[in-house]
Amino acid sequence: MIIIAGLGNPGPKYEKNRHNIGFMAADEISRRWSFGPERAKFQSVIREGEVETPKGRVKVLLMKPQTYMNESGRAVGEAARFYKVPPGDVIVFHDEIDLAPGRFRMKTGGGAAGQNGVRSLISQLGADFRRARLGVGHPGRPELVHGYVLGDFHKADQPWVDALLGACADALPFALAGDDDRYQAEVMRLAPAPKFSPRQAAQDAARGA
Repeated sequence: MIIIAGLGNPGPKYEKNRHNIGFMAADEISRRWSFGPERAKFQSVIREGEVETPKGRVKVLLMKPQTYMNESGRAVGEAARFYKVPPGDVIVFHDEIDLAPGRFRMKTGGGAAGQNGVRSLISQLGADFRRARLGVGHPGRPELVHGYVLGDFHKADQPWVDALLGACADALPFALAGDDDRYQAEVMRLAPAPKFSPRQAAQDAARGA
């Protein structure tokens, strides 16, 4: 079994926040691969399904923790212990402010880089789970980050958001087969996005204002 966890905050207040793009990815994966009905378990909304991959069919537990972002690790850790799933078979989709909007990177291990959901997961699983990092851009100054990630995507963002989420779902068999490099390349092929440093671009814009 592979556990896929999309990170976000529960409730309609947060539904369209940048911080909730992990939830959005989980929803798109569920839709694309016709997962089973939602139910409550492991302090989460879960769905179960199977996906055909280059290495055969893989069973997937899809989770949206309902613990709020900062306690995501409690929910995912509970599920991983129950099913005896090692960290390398846990894939976590989350927002990444240090990637340009629409960019995508896979990473295994490392620190939290200020992402509190990832920090919570590290405390429960150790660092060696797989991170599917969904770029949302950076507001330019550290004091603006909290309000930025808890703000909604703008209408103008929707085309790249939809493209990125669709690509993550369509290319998923590569990730489930353990080929993260191929998965990352295929997502970016299906949903190309410009390469630049969102932090630097925001700072340059602020200086020019």
